[in-house]
Amino acid sequence: MSIPNKDEKNSKGFFAAMSSGLSVFGSAMHRSVGGMLGYEGVEVINPEGGKEDAEEEAQRGRWKQEERDSYWKMMQKYIGSDITSMVTLPLMEYSHLLDRADECEDPYMRLVYTTSWAISVYYAYQRTWKPFNPILGETYEMVNHCGITFVAEQVSHHPPMSAAHGENEHFTYDVTSKLKTKFLGNSLDVYPVGRTRVTLKRDGVVLDLVPPPTKVNNLIFGRTWVDSPGEMIMTNLTTGDKAVLCFQPCGWFGAGRYEVDGYVYNSAEEPKILMTGKWNESMNYQPCDMEGEPLPGTELKEIGGEQRAEKREREAKEQKFTPRWFDLTEEVTPTPWGDLEVYQYNSKYTQHRAAIDSSDSVDGVDVKSIDFNPWQYGNVSAE
Repeated sequence: MSIPNKDEKNSKGFFAAMSSGLSVFGSAMHRSVGGMLGYEGVEVINPEGGKEDAEEEAQRGRWKQEERDSYWKMMQKYIGSDITSMVTLPLMEYSHLLDRADECEDPYMRLVYTTSWAISVYYAYQRTWKPFNPILGETYEMVNHCGITFVAEQVSHHPPMSAAHGENEHFTYDVTSKLKTKFLGNSLDVYPVGRTRVTLKRDGVVLDLVPPPTKVNNLIFGRTWVDSPGEMIMTNLTTGDKAVLCFQPCGWFGAGRYEVDGYVYNSAEEPKILMTGKWNESMNYQPCDMEGEPLPGTELKEIGGEQRAEKREREAKEQKFTPRWFDLTEEVTPTPWGDLEVYQYNSKYTQHRAAIDSSDSVDGVDVKSIDFNPWQYGNVSAE
């Protein structure tokens, strides 16, 4: 057996301490923590911030039997899991914002749309588990989701790395995903060290994304939750313009959590557009002056607020939403929580799908010639 050098002792002393100081766990504990992290060489920090070696601390026998049992029960739910799997990779949700960026003439609004798309994936962080840990060589394919084709592959296992490519008529999306982590006892710091590029096809504009770091809290004690305090930077590599958004850290009693604010700058680093909002709700923008203050005569506008615009239109017309593929029946089913209205499939989607797959039309309309529109009042403006 080889003797670990000093660097190895510093980086893995905590795990060695767990297996030697907590003899009840033995080597099983070491394997479970290693499996939890998903790869070797993770940097471990003493949560107390002291200078003493963690292995020496554990060997002093300060753990009581009941504390060991409690710790083991907490750790059991992580056996065979990969903590890095808590970071959910994007599957092109809200990709219509990238379509808008490609169609947009204003170079600064392009950055508004693309950064809003990048922010939208953070809402998935509230679901802190992925259903699987991809094996080496595993692939994922998504075909024709809103015109997008997406393919991903696990290209490395130690360290874990994934590569993905997404494309439609407006943009291409390429990412090499790699994470660096620091295990802090009851939390994990995750640093994205990969590369994300979006190319807008109309003008060939290339955008580079640098996401903020992420912190996974309460891995062992308490309810697991995720926060991403830090800066997100989206740079237009073609023009030099960029957007810099600050993800505010969660304070006491949840103060400041989800809040995002920042600016879109030109190549001379002069602020042009103020952006503000919450990464779990919505983003807003407003033109600003050289000092970053909103321009007089302008107002704060929501990005991608079609659903709220539809609601305002519906309320103004005093109408109710009418489902497209299901009809409300007269049947009412009693339940312990009250009466339940029942909807019945009306077969219109079957006709719609058949028309798309053939040259037929529905109600005299060639459905192949028009894009699917989910809105009740057509392309109602959100602005």
